[in-house]
Amino acid sequence: MPAIAHPAAPAAVTILGGGLVGSLLSLYLARHGHTVNMLERRPDPRLAGAQEGRSINLALSDRGWRALEGVGIAEQIRQVGIPMYGRVMHDQQGRLTSQAYGKQDQAIYSVSRAGLNRTLLDLVEQEAGVQVRFEQQCLSVDVRNQLLEVRDGATGTVAEQPYARLFGVDGAYSAVRGALQKTDRFDYSQSYLEYGYKELNIAAGPGGTWQLEKHALHIWPRGQYMMIALPNLDGTFTCTLFFPYEGPHSFAALQTEEQVRAFFEEVFPDATPLMPELVEDFFQNPTGSLVTVRCFPWSYQDSVLLLGDAAHAIVPFYGQGMNAGFEDCTVLNELLGQLGPDWAAVFKAFEQQRKPNTDAMAEMAIYNFEEMRDRVADPRFLLQKKIESKLSAQYPDQWVPLYPQVTFSHTPYAEAWTSGQRQDRIMARLMPHIQAEEDYDRPEVQQLIAREMAAMQ
Repeated sequence: MPAIAHPAAPAAVTILGGGLVGSLLSLYLARHGHTVNMLERRPDPRLAGAQEGRSINLALSDRGWRALEGVGIAEQIRQVGIPMYGRVMHDQQGRLTSQAYGKQDQAIYSVSRAGLNRTLLDLVEQEAGVQVRFEQQCLSVDVRNQLLEVRDGATGTVAEQPYARLFGVDGAYSAVRGALQKTDRFDYSQSYLEYGYKELNIAAGPGGTWQLEKHALHIWPRGQYMMIALPNLDGTFTCTLFFPYEGPHSFAALQTEEQVRAFFEEVFPDATPLMPELVEDFFQNPTGSLVTVRCFPWSYQDSVLLLGDAAHAIVPFYGQGMNAGFEDCTVLNELLGQLGPDWAAVFKAFEQQRKPNTDAMAEMAIYNFEEMRDRVADPRFLLQKKIESKLSAQYPDQWVPLYPQVTFSHTPYAEAWTSGQRQDRIMARLMPHIQAEEDYDRPEVQQLIAREMAAMQ
């Protein structure tokens, strides 16, 4: 049994979780004048020899940029990101089609998770009033007595640590949320897709060049599964295979090097020659699961609050998991400005404002998985997207497609999702009258569009 250390004096604010959202949150809270004690389970990722594996890329969009701007670091991060202006779809014969994400010059940015986390930690440690402690494993949370039980990874010592205010930003399998689940009338659900994901790699070309279009997110849609690739600064692409666990085309079906090579050569023929480490990556890299977490309430009295994946983990198919967590920080910052230091009022307003929006984002993430996996290879779908762009140009105040609403605006997620569903119903009525892009200008189609737009007002 490790020794029980004497409790330390409570910090004004304790953050459990030193990942992306926890680091950003600590900066915001420090700017409000709070003393911050941030505890992270893993070792410091900036140290030589830190185990972080290949850098999983993230897609930073407007909500994330807004949160980074709030602490003055957006331009610093933009320098190490690669703008992606649209999707490039690869069919099974290697033919390419493309689709812009938004208007000209609108882009999401491919950034390294590890690089972003290191940059944020550097800024956190420079911030007055913030203390960061690594290798701090939370064993239990006593929310009634406001105590953490923490094991120090370096010494093995277990200590009880009192807290005055605790922010649980410790991920989809949050220890803080686990404690709240034991409180009265706490709702919780988790659901898994029957798909896992595996990180793979496309190598750089000669001289660190990119062997695919650099400023795009690449998708290999194959009906019941898909692969995507995001660019890195060194000329490589980080690929992710989203694949069923079971079935004829699944992780369970690919057990040998020969099976992996044969499958990729058949299904991803243009990508496979660019992946010299395919077999090693496939068998060495872990298979990750895809979970959606919903829970409520996110707070306990005026002493505990959940943010980020701890409150609302989603699947990654809209590129909004990190952006939604960063937007949590923006919203909390605004509420602290309006309601602080009434923590109970801040926490209540935060969860009531964010819960409907993050529930909507969870639905949109599943919706976008089906779109990316199945529909982006369909010529009718691509035609519909062109018609939506024409509608947006003709009626800019009435028709903003769902993806730009989510990605390039700060429209609440729930409002965007309601709008997107309404647009889907309108398109279902319009598209039977449109067989080619030129049909959009036919008088009878324009009359139908005018009636639909009038009904939207």
